Amino acid sequence: MTHQHIDNARKILISFGLPRAQQNERSALCLLALLDLQPDRKWAKAKNPLMGITPIMDWIRDHYQKTYAPNTRETVRRQTMHQFVDAGIALYNPDKPDRPVNSPAAVYQIAPAALALLRSFDTKAWSAELTTYLAKHQTLAARYAHERKQNLIPVQITLGKEITLSPGEHSELIKAIIEDFGARFVPGGVLIYAGDTGEKWGYFDAVSLSKLGVSVDAHGKMPDVVLYYPERDWLLLIESVTSHGPVDAKRHAELARLFAKATAGLVYVTAFPNRAIMSRYLGDIAWETEVWVADAPSHLIHFNGERFLGPHSPAISD
Repeated sequence: MTHQHIDNARKILISFGLPRAQQNERSALCLLALLDLQPDRKWAKAKNPLMGITPIMDWIRDHYQKTYAPNTRETVRRQTMHQFVDAGIALYNPDKPDRPVNSPAAVYQIAPAALALLRSFDTKAWSAELTTYLAKHQTLAARYAHERKQNLIPVQITLGKEITLSPGEHSELIKAIIEDFGARFVPGGVLIYAGDTGEKWGYFDAVSLSKLGVSVDAHGKMPDVVLYYPERDWLLLIESVTSHGPVDAKRHAELARLFAKATAGLVYVTAFPNRAIMSRYLGDIAWETEVWVADAPSHLIHFNGERFLGPHSPAISD
């Protein structure tokens, strides 16, 4: 079964930072049920009904023709709705908080902040609203690693807005890419993706990337950082090199395939923490790419071509 609302709901759950086990069709359909978002209804018209598990499953069957067996009721409750509540996406028994646990009358409702955000989906305000929401609501994936919170690395993605990454030199370089490289060479840029050594996706606006023509599932081998440069309509695909290799010919081809449907021009960048590490990989760096070194942040090294920074079209033979 495919429907644009289902696909978008799954991308939204990815952007919310739900663990991989909740980035599936079942959870996407449960989100649509909590919003009463029928196939012909726009996101701006999303609602907030009170719904129990069985009514949620009935709603999914009636509106999206997906039938779940009665014995999957506990799966829906334990493997989707519990995580929605933990993530602050849904409220449990908001009409009667003292209702006994596991009462057959138990109900769920979309949380007000999540409802306000989701009504902005598919509008120009979405990306900014998502950033504001995530800045105020810790993602569930991050919460599951709460014991490491004291060591997390803060990264400013826009004025007054931060995300956090797992500790380590790799994340320190990602921080420098976003805060230093981005400010200097991608003014007005929008962070689409930032990887994390602790969680596969430290930050991912899957919806904005989809609008640029690229849909990536949980198995896509993303670069470490993806920045969008609206002024020039470029997607910058940036690899952070502390122990693994740069954008060599093989990685260049992988990224070209992964982002083949992008409507924006592609710019390939390798970032190093210092020139000593860069020197180990000079013979591997692919042509038609850029190199940035964090200890000399105002400079770029351009590997061939007539432009200092920009996307390259495939060579055309005579």
